[in-house]
Amino acid sequence: MDQAAGSTQGPTGQDPTGQGPQDAHRLPTCHRHPDRETGIRCTRCDRAICPECMVNASVGFQCPDCVRSGSGTGHAPAANRPRTLAGGTVTADPRLLTKILIGINVSVFIAVHADSSLLQYLVLLGAWPPPPFTPTTGLAGGEWYRLVTSMFTHKEIWHIAFNMLGLWWLGGPLEAALGRARYLALYFVSGLAGGALTYLLESPSQPSLGASGAIFGLFGATAVLMRRLNYDMRPIIILLAINLIFTFSPGMNIAWQAHIGGLVAGAVIGYAMVHAPRERRTLVQYGTCALVLAVVVVLALLRTAQLT
Repeated sequence: MDQAAGSTQGPTGQDPTGQGPQDAHRLPTCHRHPDRETGIRCTRCDRAICPECMVNASVGFQCPDCVRSGSGTGHAPAANRPRTLAGGTVTADPRLLTKILIGINVSVFIAVHADSSLLQYLVLLGAWPPPPFTPTTGLAGGEWYRLVTSMFTHKEIWHIAFNMLGLWWLGGPLEAALGRARYLALYFVSGLAGGALTYLLESPSQPSLGASGAIFGLFGATAVLMRRLNYDMRPIIILLAINLIFTFSPGMNIAWQAHIGGLVAGAVIGYAMVHAPRERRTLVQYGTCALVLAVVVVLALLRTAQLT
C-alpha cells in the first residue's frame, strides 16, 4: 500500500529543460530527472531542479553540477559548503542511508526465515503471559529493545515488499532534502512513536512487527515537504487516504496504532525540519525530535506501570 507514493511525480512529456513552448502552461522539469516537475531553479545556471537535486545555498538553491564546480577544484569551500533544504550536509550519494536501512530490513527478513525461533525475540510484545500473571517476556518485562528490533522485522514477503518499496520511494527524496542525520532522526523517532502507541493501545499479548510506523512517518514528512515546496497536494492526500483505508479495513490484521503514531510523529518532525528558522534551525529540529522521543518514553512508562 505504500508503494503508490512513487506516483507523486509522473511523466510530463516535456524536454529536459522544460522550455518547450507547447508546454508553457506546465511546470518545468528537472534537468537531471526529466520525469519530475518542479518550480525550483538553480540560482547559478537557472536550470530546473527537483527536491532530490536541489542544494541549499546562501541564496536560493543550486544544482549538484554547480556545487561540484563551485570552487574550481570539484568541491565547494568548507566555510560556504551548500546545505540541503533542511540544513543538512550535501553528500555524494543522497540515498546511502535509505539503501542501508533496506539492507538491514532484508537481512533480518532472511535471518528470520533461516531460523524462525528468532521471531519471538524481535517482535514488539507488551507482556507474556498476560495479566494477572507476572510478565516474563515483552516490554513490560524490561525488553525495551523490542521497540527497535520490531521496526526491522517482517515475516511475510508481501509485508516487507510493500514497506521497502515505500522506504525507497519516500526515503530517497527525503534523505536528499533533509540530510542524513535529520533523515535518520525522522525515521527512528517515527518508528518508535508507532511502536509506543501500539504498546499503549494494543493487547499486551498481541505481537506486532514491521517498518510501517517509520514508513508512515516518512509519509507525513513527505506531505509537509511537498507543502513547503508548493507542490500540488492532491496526489499525496489521495495516497494517504488509500493507505488509511487499508489500515482500517476489517480483516487486514494491521496494527493501525503504528501507522497513526508514525504518521503524526513524522508530520510534526517534518514540519520542524523544513520550517525551522535558519538562525535556530538545529535547535528547533533536534529539539522537536527530543520532545517527540520524550512523549514516546512517557507512553511506554505509563503502559509498563499499568501492566506491572
